[in-house]
Amino acid sequence: MNMLDTAAFEKNANKAATAPAFLSVHDMHAYYGESYIVHGISFNVHEGEILALLGRNGAGKTTTLRAIARLDSPQVTHGEIWLDHQPLHDMRAHQASQAGCQLVPEDRRIIAGLTVEENLELAQIAPPKGWSIERIYELFPRLEERRNQEGTTLSGGEQQMLAIGRALARDIKVLLLDEPYEGLAPVIVQEIERTLALIKEQGITTIIVEQNAIAALKLADRAIILDTGEIVFDGTAQEVLDNEKLRHDYLAI
Repeated sequence: MNMLDTAAFEKNANKAATAPAFLSVHDMHAYYGESYIVHGISFNVHEGEILALLGRNGAGKTTTLRAIARLDSPQVTHGEIWLDHQPLHDMRAHQASQAGCQLVPEDRRIIAGLTVEENLELAQIAPPKGWSIERIYELFPRLEERRNQEGTTLSGGEQQMLAIGRALARDIKVLLLDEPYEGLAPVIVQEIERTLALIKEQGITTIIVEQNAIAALKLADRAIILDTGEIVFDGTAQEVLDNEKLRHDYLAI
């Protein structure tokens, strides 16, 4: 049997919508220095669900992802973040990663001087481990073809695959994707979209921040729209696709 079809990873998005929250953000406030970016937002994400976190530039989307991942910047001054009954708000970034919160940043952060396989192996040095490298290669055959190539010499799309593969190599409960289509040619975007659709089939809880809102909405189950650090919409992705005024007012599309 194909490992990607393993029954243990099959989820039903409709059931997820009625399940208890898997990731919960409550009254979170975040700052960069004296700049007040996120204004007390609260939302839930259910297990196996894909949430599109949308908004104009500067709305607070990346800040929200970084705050959930417990990076040192931004500074979270108030609120709680829970992942599978674990208090992320009490953790540092490496502890949040060990708890299963994996961020793929916009700049991908491929480690220079290491091959594709060495980048993946490095992600598995500290326990707990996630997907095996063989399973990652099954999802990304192109990475297996380039396993001995230095990671920073890959194309932009291949580097995005490697960044996602590295996240999967860790114990993963929620995948945070920051602008996964940024700077990629349309044909490569389509390939990444197919990859994310396969990841969705595995039931991995995901939050995706993406300026290409239509592409993100077609992948997502639910959507949240931020405007100047506050939530102005929380509903299904289809509702946003069907509401031209909402898209015009807050997404300029």
